Amino acid sequence: MIFLMLTWGLEYIFAKQALTVIKPLTLIFFKYLIGYIIVLIIKLKAEGKKFMKKRDIPIFLFCALFGEIGYFYFEYTAMEFLPVSIITIVLAFVPALSILIDKAVFKKNITRRMTIGIFFCIFGIILVMGVDYYSLFQGKIIGYMLAFSAVITWNLYNFLTASLHGRYESATLTLNQMTCTLLMIWPYAIANLPSRETITWEIIGGILFLGILGTGVGFIIMVRSLYILGPTVSATFSNFLPVTTTLFGWLFLDEIISPMQMLGGSIVIVAGYIVIREKGRVEENTNGGTD
Repeated sequence: MIFLMLTWGLEYIFAKQALTVIKPLTLIFFKYLIGYIIVLIIKLKAEGKKFMKKRDIPIFLFCALFGEIGYFYFEYTAMEFLPVSIITIVLAFVPALSILIDKAVFKKNITRRMTIGIFFCIFGIILVMGVDYYSLFQGKIIGYMLAFSAVITWNLYNFLTASLHGRYESATLTLNQMTCTLLMIWPYAIANLPSRETITWEIIGGILFLGILGTGVGFIIMVRSLYILGPTVSATFSNFLPVTTTLFGWLFLDEIISPMQMLGGSIVIVAGYIVIREKGRVEENTNGGTD
């Protein structure tokens, strides 16, 4: 998982480099096309040749629309307006919003620790955005709106995907979503290919990194982590992605965030950790009581 956080941190760097010449949806297409081959091999070897059931096709299409397409489109487009480190800090709000949706839609209880964690997540993001107050109306507000849209679409994706877990193995579920993603965006991607002279070996290498390590191998690591460490510990690791992204953004993109934004980001990370751990504890107790 440490390796995966480093890999995903670098993924933002390679994505931002590629997006200088490639449109977001086109980049998503090539990234997923490469990752698809890896996941397909794993799926056929480990889970056989069964794919999706007809009744689940609409759900898979919505998963692809909100998760793979919507999430990455908003995230990649936000890179035009915000440093990658700030984007990942905003994305760390995903667990907090997930709990709020659980409360509003599914009427699940929220413990005092969850409430405190959510409050500090919001407070930390306010600190991050507050530093940019004067520049919000000069374009950065668009970046924040895109980043928050990514948070919303990822939560929708998570809830839709959760409804499929009992009917599909992990590799099959992922492959089905990738299939829908590729089918939905390939016409746009092919129609919006970058000109040949703009493609460098650095861009090609970055896309290969995104597809092979970020998507294909990243899927293997995450699935294995969920099996060995469990969902709570795995999610805790994921919440530290802003740390690696900030480091690589500083090293390779010369991006600098202010001390106040670092403080706000630290608050978001710690609060997110509290929320994830508390949610995991509550779910374990609930499952234990049910058993």
